[in-house]
Amino acid sequence: MATTIIRSILTCICRQPKQAKKVIQNSQKYSTYYGVNGTRKTTALKNMLNSKKLEFIMEAHSGLSARIVQEAGFDGIWGSGLSVSAQLGVRDSNEASWTQVLEVLEFMSDASNIPILLDADTGYGNFNNARRLIRKLEDRGIAGACLEDKLFPKTNSLHDGRPQPLADIEEFALKIKACKDIQTDPDFCIVARVEAFIAGWGLDEAVRRAEAYRNAGADAILMHSKKDNPSDIEAFMKAWNNQVLGPVVIVPTKYYTVPTQHFRDMEISMIIWANHNLRASVKAMQDVTNRIYRDQSLASVEKEIVPVKEIFRLQDDYELHEAEDRYLPCRDVQ
Repeated sequence: MATTIIRSILTCICRQPKQAKKVIQNSQKYSTYYGVNGTRKTTALKNMLNSKKLEFIMEAHSGLSARIVQEAGFDGIWGSGLSVSAQLGVRDSNEASWTQVLEVLEFMSDASNIPILLDADTGYGNFNNARRLIRKLEDRGIAGACLEDKLFPKTNSLHDGRPQPLADIEEFALKIKACKDIQTDPDFCIVARVEAFIAGWGLDEAVRRAEAYRNAGADAILMHSKKDNPSDIEAFMKAWNNQVLGPVVIVPTKYYTVPTQHFRDMEISMIIWANHNLRASVKAMQDVTNRIYRDQSLASVEKEIVPVKEIFRLQDDYELHEAEDRYLPCRDVQ
């Protein structure tokens, strides 16, 4: 008995340095505020917006999808309001409260070490709601928020035939200023999303709003359009002059056939692939669920879906196993 206990203690002591090193490395893999190279997530997003090359961020709506986006090689994540609300089973009309969205974002931030730009709708109310949101986003390591100049509760921009009332320009500009004034990290980014084209207004209104928001402190302008061609964006970029007036972000969900090189030639700063992980997952779940229901068997789908071990890997289950060796009492070695 004594020999067994001694052997157990020696085994624990001998394995601790190696296990401790692994646990430390794994704990550094995903950080709330910092990326793998030690750069703050906020700084990484700001650098992307101001980069001379075209940057891309990909939609995610959960901790798992955030990790998948990072593993694919993307340098940033779009926290899509449509996707987050959809995976919660509610409409993209601010039916999910900002605190519920915040909880999802916390999991996304913890599961990744690339910056997240939140689709923050209108800021969930007036300037006071918006600035409180910014403080809570900073607490959770979110790198930036994109605010759109419409009224609360929001209407999704891609709906056909629905009114899209816009906010008063001065009031929205002051909302941006309130958010910039409250942030504690100077690199936290506020992106102002201009909905003039969505609401049926012309180029002059789009430029007027973009200039007002930029002057209020917005780090970038997101110019939105739901045409199936890039004519709105082309007209705006000619009037805006990206190099002088600041970075421009676009969401080419509807004009997806346009070659990416065309956006480079226009000097667009960033492209958001806005909802494609959600749409892909819905299609996959519908297909698999319908087949299992029809066949009353798993045989036809098992080889077409990931093994359970892949889920464990994405959950970092191995880190827990290693940490248990480090932090739980040693067991007897038989």
